[in-house]
Amino acid sequence: MNGPISDAPTNYIYVREAKLNFFAGSKTPFALEPHEVNVHIERNDPAVDNIVPANAKLFKVAEGFQFTEGPIWVRERNALLFSDPNHNTIYQYTESGVLSVFRDKSGYDGADIAEYGQPGSNGLTLDPQGRLTINEHGRHRVTRLERDGSLSVLAERFQGKRLNSPNDLVYRSDGTLYFTDPPFGLPKFFEDPRKELPFSGVFSWKDGRLRLLTHELKGPNGIVFSPDEKYLYVSNWDPKAKTVTRYPVKSDGTIDRGAIFIDLTQQIPGEEALDGMKADVKGNLYLSAPGGVWIFDPQGRHLGTISAPRSVHNFAWGGKDGRTLYLCARSALYRIELLQPGIRP
Repeated sequence: MNGPISDAPTNYIYVREAKLNFFAGSKTPFALEPHEVNVHIERNDPAVDNIVPANAKLFKVAEGFQFTEGPIWVRERNALLFSDPNHNTIYQYTESGVLSVFRDKSGYDGADIAEYGQPGSNGLTLDPQGRLTINEHGRHRVTRLERDGSLSVLAERFQGKRLNSPNDLVYRSDGTLYFTDPPFGLPKFFEDPRKELPFSGVFSWKDGRLRLLTHELKGPNGIVFSPDEKYLYVSNWDPKAKTVTRYPVKSDGTIDRGAIFIDLTQQIPGEEALDGMKADVKGNLYLSAPGGVWIFDPQGRHLGTISAPRSVHNFAWGGKDGRTLYLCARSALYRIELLQPGIRP
């Protein structure tokens, strides 16, 4: 092998426990001394100045991942947990700058793992009791990590058929879990023979009961509530319909017919689409989309965009005051201080 010993060839085979995992070009992730990187803030409306400070600075804090996703801040750990579905791993990054593996084999350990691009976990969140809830791509299920370290399966099948590959998730304050289930964790997506459901769904779960709320979206992805929980927002990963749909939430936790709240189909050409979402305490909506983190007010006006050096696919608020936004951007993790605290478990 030519070059430094630390530089692996891009087509090497990563061997773990006698299983072959093909993660082309992967390196060992590592934390960095936080250093400032270029950031461009598009300010479309003066209201964005109440969200993104004039002297906003973006810091890279870790890199070497394949695909960072599903972040959640855990206050009792003073740390961010996030997934790398390509590496089948959940990582922990502490506020003091320490990176470690929190859980390996986070989404799959089957014999056919080499066929998967993203076998691992994706979305992570905390339930009202502070227990970590995990969307597992390869195992087609949603699980909860109990206080004693055991794992409980919350949802795995709907009407006898396996879920696709649960993607993102959020809890309502009453303990009802809502999650999206597109097939993007399957090797061949919509055409994968492992796909048993004939649709991509948005589901709710509580006390062992799994409900299908809607299957109207081709690629339901990010999911978040408004601060008052009157509305549920779902982003659609579909290059032909780059939309966010807003659904009124009924008293029983089901949803009424939704309406398109944001449509970026014409503004954003190409095959990239929409991904994770979060909301702040004022009801502003933050959307992962080509170009960075798009910020919208509660009426759907585009206030501005935070553009990172790499494509942002998800993010989460952390820190003691909830104003630090951690960005999952492909192979790296970034953070930026904002003026409004975000909604977090």
